[in-house]
Amino acid sequence: MQAFLISTAVVALAEMGDKTQLLSLVLAARFRKPWPIVLGIFVATLANHALAGAVGTWVTAWLGPVWLRWVLGLSFIAMALWMLVPDKLDEDEANATAHWGVFGTTLVAFFLAEMGDKTQIATVALAARYDAWLAVVAGTTLGMMLANAPVVWLGDRITRRVPIRAVHAVSAVIFLLLGAAVLLAPALA
Repeated sequence: MQAFLISTAVVALAEMGDKTQLLSLVLAARFRKPWPIVLGIFVATLANHALAGAVGTWVTAWLGPVWLRWVLGLSFIAMALWMLVPDKLDEDEANATAHWGVFGTTLVAFFLAEMGDKTQIATVALAARYDAWLAVVAGTTLGMMLANAPVVWLGDRITRRVPIRAVHAVSAVIFLLLGAAVLLAPALA
């Protein structure tokens, strides 16, 4: 349960102001059909994070406990620093071709935008740290949905009221604490 709850919280916070959240806003403004957009985000996130979680599980088996501790600790600290860099939406991702329909456009655009993104990297690190693929993937997917579904339905009313810098600072502190906890632990449990 710990892996699920931490994964949910970390990814929900990390997603605030992220380019995929901006993509959700753009798709909502462009298509004005929230259900296919939210479903596309869910399927894209589930597929992307399932792959990322599998990579994290593989890393756990491949690296020894000492190396894994250092890689994870430094990865979480790098994520903390990355959280302080504002994200921008690439025009190519915002202008995905609409010939696939709302669901298909959202699915493809969101899956591609999530590749190499903070939340995907966090999913790899969390899966490696907790060695609980299903709990981590379920948690990170829920975290993405908690951050993106309201944006689709409520749009810029949310983004104007949420202090994105503060959310990024809190996320950075959480990642920094996770990194320090991993590095200071004698061995991964």
